[in-house]
Parts: sequence; C-alpha cells; structure tokens
Amino acid sequence: MSGGVDSSVAAALLAQQGHEVVGVTMRLFSAPNEAVARLNKSCCSIEDVEDARSVCRKIGAKHYLLNFEQEFQKHVIDYFVGEYERGRTPHPCLACNDRLKFQFLMQRAELMDADMVATGHYARIQKNGDLYQLHAGNDSLKDQSYVLYTLSQQQLAKLFLPIGDYSKQEIRDVAREIGLSIADKPDSQDICFIPDGDYSQFIEPRLKRKSPGEIVDATGAVLGVHDGVHDFTVGQRKRIPAVNNTSRPLYVTDIDAVSGRITVGPAEKLMRTRLYASKVNWINQPPSNGPIRVQARIRYNGHNTPAIVRLVPNGAEIEFSTPVRAITPGQAVVFYDDDIVLGGGLIETSLPESSNDRTSMPSAMTV
Repeated sequence: MSGGVDSSVAAALLAQQGHEVVGVTMRLFSAPNEAVARLNKSCCSIEDVEDARSVCRKIGAKHYLLNFEQEFQKHVIDYFVGEYERGRTPHPCLACNDRLKFQFLMQRAELMDADMVATGHYARIQKNGDLYQLHAGNDSLKDQSYVLYTLSQQQLAKLFLPIGDYSKQEIRDVAREIGLSIADKPDSQDICFIPDGDYSQFIEPRLKRKSPGEIVDATGAVLGVHDGVHDFTVGQRKRIPAVNNTSRPLYVTDIDAVSGRITVGPAEKLMRTRLYASKVNWINQPPSNGPIRVQARIRYNGHNTPAIVRLVPNGAEIEFSTPVRAITPGQAVVFYDDDIVLGGGLIETSLPESSNDRTSMPSAMTV
C-alpha cells in the first residue's frame, strides 16, 4: 500500500468482500528531503506511510511497514543507472513489479501465511479452464497491463487485482463513499526515487564509467560531441549538443555505448518495422513455434500495432505491419490478443527491414 487511492481502494474492496486484509507498505528508499518528495507527487514519504496506516485503521486491517531498501537498490536503482550507462532506456516500474512485488513480496507473504497478494494495478485476471489470463484494465487511460507481462501462471494464481474493472473516477468515487481521506490525493507522476525529474543529476554521481563521444548524422558527419551516452534516449529531441544545419528538428536515432557515438536525424529515421527482444515471457503459451500474429506495444502509453512474432534462440524477432516510432532498447515489447496479455520481452535492438511475406501466418490463440 503506497498510500495512494488505488491500493487503498483495492484493500477496502477486499475488506468489504469479507477477506481478512493485511496492509503492507514497502520501504524502498530513504528520501533525503521528505517535503520535496511530497511536493513533487512522489511516493514513499512519511506522509504516504501514514496515509496507508490510516486507511488500514478505517477498514479494520493490520498494517506493516517492510524494509525492502536493499532489494530496491540492487534490482531497481542499480539496474536503472546501469541501463543508462549502457546507452539504453530502462523502465524501473517493470523491474519493481517483477522483482519487488511479484517475487520478494510474494515470498514474504508466504511467511506471513497470506493466501493471496493484492495490488492496485489497473488490470484484470480471469481463469479459463486450468489457466489464468491477464487482461488489460477496463479504463484504457489507466491500463497497467504493459508492466505486468512478466507474470507467470503460478503468480497469477496467487494474485488479486481488485480495481481492474473500474475507471479511475469510479475508484475515487468508491473512496469517497467509504470515507477514505485519500479520495482526492493526486497520483504519483514521477519516478519515485527521482521526485524532481532530473535524471541526469541522479545518474551522474552513480555512474561507474562514462562513454563520451561524437554526435553524427546518418552519413557519419560529425555535428557535435557529448559527455556520455547516459544523457540520451532514442527519440530524444531536446538537449542535443549538435549543430543543426537543416530547418528540421533532429532526433536521436541510435546510441552506440561502445564507441560513444550518438546518431541523429529527422523524424522519419525513427520509423522502423522490426526489432529483436530478449528474456521473452509467455503468460499464455503460443500455439506453436512458428510465426504468430499478435498486437504489439513498445511503450507504456503507446498503441497496439499488428505484428508477427518469430521465436529465435534466446528471444524473438518482431515485425510490425506498419512502421512504429522510436524502437528503444531497454523498454518492453508486449504482445496482446485483443485485451489479453500473451507475454512480452525486453527490446534489445531494431533490425534491418525485411521483405519476408507477412501473409498466411497463424493467429495467436488463447486457451
């Protein structure tokens, strides 16, 4: 329980249904300035912990504060800095969900004799025969299924997602009806451990090495130099220290952390149709090892695009029916069948265009 309205209402709904609820707030890091964290709509402040306790008192639930600072440092912050160091763009919420909530917290729940773990994610779980399916949340504007693609059948069997059928406005209405003081509390909008949004200032002192280099265009012409690849992400337009001799904006189109070379170009250079993903997880296994038609999404707030997934050793190649913008290493590509999350993987690189025939491919099947 972060102290926000979503996890609070999730707990309240379960209590109303007759479950014995135990509220758990994970202490993830020690904010150097609690007031600043609060003003910047972060989470994990002292006030947030008290908000969670207050909700638990209101619904008659026990509340525990568990220290996960070491785990968060290793699996989220170190990962976050390390990815930028490698010229990649991490998604810390993916790491936090995968390791902190659905691994370490579930292990702790077993020690506390809890039968299930519940969270305030906007997504839904349905059982179809002997298997569980993860569905997108009903509120498309708040849907969080993208960051849950790493879940396994074993984890889904132990997981409640009580608010996935609701819209955000409905959740706030429920909070008011119950009389929860956090009904109108603003959502957390920044990365929780960087409340002021200044990634560079956070990353710089934590880097083990820097990779300075040249900024070039597609022809290799040098347009400028930079202090390190950690300051860039594919698709970036602002803060590029390069001479632009054209009338069009320049965007980062490629990052080579080994050479330190940043390639820039016009917007159309960001449009690609193929990528390679590693660490692919299937929530619902595909029908075969052959090509599979899916809807694929390459960023949290992105749109689903028809695509073909071809399984390869240690990962998958994904080919989109139409070009997608800014395929970004370090982000996730998530596979859908309508609103069902089939699985996903981590984007490693975009791939050269292919002339392979995209017809006569089997559709993804759900079970």
